[in-house]
Amino acid sequence: MNASEGEGGEEATGSGHDAFGEQQREALRRAVRLEWITIAWMSVTVVLVALVAGQSQAMRAAWAEDVLSLLPPIAFLVAARRIRKRPDRRHPYGFHRSIGVAHLVAAIALLTMGGYLAIDSVMTLVTVERPPIGLTVLFGHAIWTGWLMVAVMVVTSIGPVVLGRKKLALSETLHDKVLFADADMGKADWSTAVATIAGVIGVGSGLWWADATAALLVSLSILRDGVRNLRGSIGGLTDGEARTYDESAPHPLTRRIEERAEAESWVDEASARVRDEGHVFHAEVFVVPVAGAEPTLEGIAALRDRIDELDWKVHDVVIAPVPELPPRQTFRSTLRTRPDARP
Repeated sequence: MNASEGEGGEEATGSGHDAFGEQQREALRRAVRLEWITIAWMSVTVVLVALVAGQSQAMRAAWAEDVLSLLPPIAFLVAARRIRKRPDRRHPYGFHRSIGVAHLVAAIALLTMGGYLAIDSVMTLVTVERPPIGLTVLFGHAIWTGWLMVAVMVVTSIGPVVLGRKKLALSETLHDKVLFADADMGKADWSTAVATIAGVIGVGSGLWWADATAALLVSLSILRDGVRNLRGSIGGLTDGEARTYDESAPHPLTRRIEERAEAESWVDEASARVRDEGHVFHAEVFVVPVAGAEPTLEGIAALRDRIDELDWKVHDVVIAPVPELPPRQTFRSTLRTRPDARP
């Protein structure tokens, strides 16, 4: 015997947008605006960096990272539109996991480009290639091209840092890992700018290896982002335990669901399997009735509703009365609700 949020697949899950409260809807609208601003800013940045990059390896690496920075906001916008679709017979759980797919696409792109740039930078160091950074004429005056590179890097790095900090708070409100990955990359964009500037100035000071070394540092930063996001996206798509939006810990809602179930007078023990579907969670709650108690449909439905009220993210709940719990090491949450646990 089991119960879910409604009768039939469509009512049980709804669209991803249906799950949002007013706070989440407003956060999503703000996030969409910020992502369009990010795309506009990064498009201009890509053009400016390409114009001044010349033969500098560090500038080419920075340009590649700027191009890659377009992927997370594009993936987010596509997924945000996709989750509005309602479930159908082929997709009975809805389209919530569009967020997870977008996360995986962005992670693979980061990993691929980071690996390519790292190999290219190492080969430059091994073959002792010396990047020429010469003079250019601007408003009738001959100036060192390196100063133009430095100026472009300083100006273009401001936007991602500011936008990244704004998106970070929204990613927590929406429990959106794609938005968090985008925000985290943007917030740390200053490190790419600093490494690139140091490489360009190093070449101007006669240190031929500074440019390729800076490019290697940038590529390692891209690789780190790629590995971290790939691990998180695969974990979600392969039904790993539900974790917080920043992947820092198991999500406390799993334990709260179990505690809510065990608070029922007719429930002896409870264990929950919680899947992160994107923004929302699907929860299967196994409950062992008290000896002699006979669970009723009304009691099961009431428990389902009480669990559903815990948090907006608990969007699809199945209650399954069983004679004994599955092995505790497999399904039982080991996380105890802590005051400092981040949802």
